[in-house]
Amino acid sequence: MRVAIVHNDRVTTRVAVRHLQVLLAEAGILQDQDHPDLVISVGGDGTLISAFHKYQKQLDHVAFAGIHTGHLGFYTDWRNYDMEKLVEALASHPVKDHSVTYPLLAMKVTTSSGIKEFLALNEASIKRVSKTMEAEVSIGGCRFENFRGDGLCVSTPTGSTAYSKSLGGAVIHPRLKALQLTEIASINNLVFRTVGSPIVIAPDEWITIVPKNTDRAVVIVDGERVALTDVMQADYRIAQEEISFYEYGHHHFWDRVNEAFIGDVK
Repeated sequence: MRVAIVHNDRVTTRVAVRHLQVLLAEAGILQDQDHPDLVISVGGDGTLISAFHKYQKQLDHVAFAGIHTGHLGFYTDWRNYDMEKLVEALASHPVKDHSVTYPLLAMKVTTSSGIKEFLALNEASIKRVSKTMEAEVSIGGCRFENFRGDGLCVSTPTGSTAYSKSLGGAVIHPRLKALQLTEIASINNLVFRTVGSPIVIAPDEWITIVPKNTDRAVVIVDGERVALTDVMQADYRIAQEEISFYEYGHHHFWDRVNEAFIGDVK
């Protein structure tokens, strides 16, 4: 088995990475940053999202595991003081036999200069830099509404606990193959009207957003702004690719939700 390590630059993280490298070497587990079977993210959720995008072209044979070294991480199953247990698990429970997969978001953006495609773990949103965004929204090829507001966000089930949740979206179990559309500060009055609530999209449907002011539309994928101009149309659907997480030690989803947002003492 080959392991790659992706980490942030915090002092506590660098210390954890050095210890992890020693443990992997002692267990006879090879480290390969180019063609790994498992990518171990050391840091927080942002680090794991960076790791996903770094290795997104290898998703057909790569799984991910997260080690948490800072504030609470939703994607991180292990703490820096649990690394011995993680390495022991890897030595006795192969990744290929112990992984769980979750859906991803495929986004296709049509501009005046061509088509760009993106893959998102959490969400992709479209906004305007200034003034109100107006856009035609279609679902499954059928016109749904004329939106006015700050923007629109489309999230995966795993991303439903991130930006989408802060917009009032529902928390969706990641085993469900669905997308969620949430509005960003929509305008609803006697003149303008939207559905005003999050929408969950079926696996065989897709979302199309056509901005009416293409020159100022901004596309953001997993929190990072994409350098695009003249956005004419954005299409969202469930991706053919999936992300795999190392299942051994993988926390129950609702336990994650409880720990991240409620914190009940059990």
